[in-house]
Amino acid sequence: MTLQAPFDQALADSKNLPERPDNMTLLKMYALYKQASNGDAEGQRPGMTDMVGRAKWDAWDAIKGISKEEAMQQYVDLITELKG
Repeated sequence: MTLQAPFDQALADSKNLPERPDNMTLLKMYALYKQASNGDAEGQRPGMTDMVGRAKWDAWDAIKGISKEEAMQQYVDLITELKG
């Protein structure tokens, strides 16, 4: 079974959650999305003046090595949990 369709549905569902997730959950969602879409974090870590970019990059880099399929599944599971 391919995970692309459930992943695409979870992406759509993420825009209509009953309430806004906290910042740590948003970072996890971002990291899983980037890992599923692009693979491991690449490039340089943003500088100290870009705190948001740095937090996003760090969250993505923290899950380095997870396969795209596993990241997709974790994203689907997280959005399903957040939908309630």
